[in-house]
Amino acid sequence: MGQGLTLALQQGGREVFLLSRTVHPVSPPLRLHGGDRASAVRQADVILLAVPDGAITPVAVELAGDGAIDPRHVVLPLSGLLDRSALQPLVPTGAALGSFHPLQTVVDPASAPDRFRGAYAGIEGDQRALATARRLAATLEMTAVPIPPSAKAAYHAGATIAANYTTVLAAMAERLAESAGVSPEVAQRLYLPLLRGAAANLDVGPAAALTGPVRRGDAETVAAHLRALPPGDRELYVLLGREALGIAREAGLSPEAADRVARALR
Repeated sequence: MGQGLTLALQQGGREVFLLSRTVHPVSPPLRLHGGDRASAVRQADVILLAVPDGAITPVAVELAGDGAIDPRHVVLPLSGLLDRSALQPLVPTGAALGSFHPLQTVVDPASAPDRFRGAYAGIEGDQRALATARRLAATLEMTAVPIPPSAKAAYHAGATIAANYTTVLAAMAERLAESAGVSPEVAQRLYLPLLRGAAANLDVGPAAALTGPVRRGDAETVAAHLRALPPGDRELYVLLGREALGIAREAGLSPEAADRVARALR
């Protein structure tokens, strides 16, 4: 994520450099800072900490110890979970403190500029940190969304469900396709067009986008699915089915049909 942001901000016209132990080769090459951490910090106005959540406070301690952070700086970890309280060791420096969380998944840094464009960024912090975070989002062509510090865990859980657990569900679907006799090579790609279509449909909202047996009130199909699934998968299907049933009711599924599906899920 850090390397992807560096590349995207460079392409957006920002003067930015990367201080890192390891660098993934990308084109154009990233500008690296050749000096030590303190000299790098002194040359910058905004410091983005692209480190694991557990490393944010230790890095803040190190930055405070360097004596290079002062009131002109803005420090923003890329954390979806933690707020500016993780930067407590930097409070005495007078720097603006917050967090900037690009709500996007990045595997290859070279893909980051396109991935960020049109996506959202969760931002949090004091007034100056928020202003800086909004400017960063604008450079990346992202939409900044302020998140209250107390709500970041719920916000980040939503991100995990939307991204990480969709990947898990795709892996489960692939496994079920193989159990149905589909070759591994085909099973790996079998549901990808379906996933893309479902994601595209979400532009109109979950209630309008939901399709399938629960939405139709097809209790017989739901029951058949449950009979075909092993116990662990069945349990997850039931939990997701109950969530789907709530959406289906919202979308207009009749009470009688909804009751039949509910009985099947029980």
